[in-house]
Amino acid sequence: MTDRRLAISAWESLFRAQHEVLHEISGDFDDDVLGQGEYDVLLTVTRAEGKSARLRDVTANMLISQPSVSRLVDRMVSRGLITKCPDPRDGRGAIVTATEAGVSAFRRVATAHGQSIAERMSVLSDDELAQLRDLTAKLRAARP
Repeated sequence: MTDRRLAISAWESLFRAQHEVLHEISGDFDDDVLGQGEYDVLLTVTRAEGKSARLRDVTANMLISQPSVSRLVDRMVSRGLITKCPDPRDGRGAIVTATEAGVSAFRRVATAHGQSIAERMSVLSDDELAQLRDLTAKLRAARP
């Protein structure tokens, strides 16, 4: 049986670390160039084949509600970062595709953001990083 106090202490430490690291690296995003939500959308889209993804797949990778993702996508379309068209396989869905401007903005921000993450995480050894990745994957996979 898990020690309840230890579990709570570990959770609080994980939560605080996540909050502090996110706060530090949030400076990588400039809403005039690319906000954090826009970056997350483009991360999913640019990794997909043809730099296109179904809107529902984008939504599944986001940590905000579906209506919020839809509004964000519409703002990105108006900014020329992505295009949106009906999904030919599912009339209720949509396909979003990164534009050249979106890919360019994503690459600029991703370079700086990746460097910030690497610098912040450099307090851990490669073995510790692998262990952290594996432990957090285990936590995410263990749904009651």
